[in-house]
Amino acid sequence: MEKLKLTFCGGADSVTGANFLLESEKYKILVDCGLEQGDQNAFAINRRPFTYDPAVVDVLMVTHAHIDHVGKIPKLLKDGFKGKIYSTSETKELAVLMLADSLKLLSQEAERHGVLPIYEEKDVRASFDLWQSIPYHQATEILPGYSVYLKDAGHVLGSAMIELTHNGKKMVFTGDLGNSPSPLLRDTENITDADYLLMESVYGDRNHEPIPERQSKFEDVIEDTVKRNGILIIPTFSLEKAQIIIYEMNTLIEAGRIPVVPVYVDSPLAIKITEIYKEHSNDFNSETQAAVKRGDDIFNFPKLHFTSTSEESKQIFRTPNPKIVIAGSGMSNGGRIQHHEVNYLSDPNNTLLFIGYQAAGSAGRQIEDGARSINLLGQNVQIKCQIAKIDGFSSHKDSEHLFQFVENTADTVKKVFVVMGESKSALFLVQRLRDYLGLNAFHPREGESVMLEF
Repeated sequence: MEKLKLTFCGGADSVTGANFLLESEKYKILVDCGLEQGDQNAFAINRRPFTYDPAVVDVLMVTHAHIDHVGKIPKLLKDGFKGKIYSTSETKELAVLMLADSLKLLSQEAERHGVLPIYEEKDVRASFDLWQSIPYHQATEILPGYSVYLKDAGHVLGSAMIELTHNGKKMVFTGDLGNSPSPLLRDTENITDADYLLMESVYGDRNHEPIPERQSKFEDVIEDTVKRNGILIIPTFSLEKAQIIIYEMNTLIEAGRIPVVPVYVDSPLAIKITEIYKEHSNDFNSETQAAVKRGDDIFNFPKLHFTSTSEESKQIFRTPNPKIVIAGSGMSNGGRIQHHEVNYLSDPNNTLLFIGYQAAGSAGRQIEDGARSINLLGQNVQIKCQIAKIDGFSSHKDSEHLFQFVENTADTVKKVFVVMGESKSALFLVQRLRDYLGLNAFHPREGESVMLEF
């Protein structure tokens, strides 16, 4: 029997900034290395030194390419990491785009504060020199005596749960778990034999609308905005959420269920990621794969416009209403969406539709919580438009499905660590797991360590 120490270096008290360290006397394995996002203190938090020495970390395992899981990898290298990085090939491919975009945003933010960014382009490039791909469902020895096996998390393209086995014991790091069934991706695979489980809890205390209700709400929001001759503004994460919205609109238009109006995907990153999704249709669920094989261009429909350049983006403002604008960032904390919000939030004929999680302190969260004015791009913007929210578009499992996910391995799991969620969500899920499954479930604090028997 061997004792391994698990430290919750990031992502314990919040949804973002995932960073977990598992260490023995000989080896140190890191799982995810993400940026804190949305929080008003995120800039300062991301500039803090790591709580461990990156130079002595042997391996970094990456669950998926969202920036709150990969965004600090170049900083890890800048601060001395020389080990190996492993993920699925899709995650590596997407991370190339995500980290390039992140560097641009971090550099702009650093310039506003009069400091240097936390990493440079050379650190991003160096990350991929160390990065290796592992396919799903192939046991791989990453260190002597340590094997990993990746299962599909169903969250975004390439997302994986990491099953790490050592001395016959298995620990599972879920990363983010998909809201299955997804319009695009395969369902989250089951875990049935974990000894230890570290899991997300973004929606640990609430459930999403059923799919028919989600679709009906989406139709209603579009139709009502068009009837008012207004503009529908959708803040959207570039990875996965943008592709789902495009796909759903394509489906509704093909079925004649919504009016055909100009739709603008105003995000260079989302446009590039959509191209990667097209190239990986074999990762889609069977129904979507069949549609692609029939010749259905699932990411295209009449009056859909992809606006890559700044000039194309500016043309949107000169297009007559009604229209729909899909732009990043998903929490309204930056990106082109802020320009649209400055111009459109004060018009009661328009609608701002939230389709994803809004982190505490983010501009999106302030609006969602009822703010009637907000500072965007140095301007005080009055919020007079309609505000709508559809949780069912989330790429995360809701409370009931998180519970069911754990229930599948309840007979074997010794400890469940509930992280990557606001404390109220995590603690609600912890209590459910304790009360209904009798499990040893915890919500650890940031920086806390526990000893595990392997």
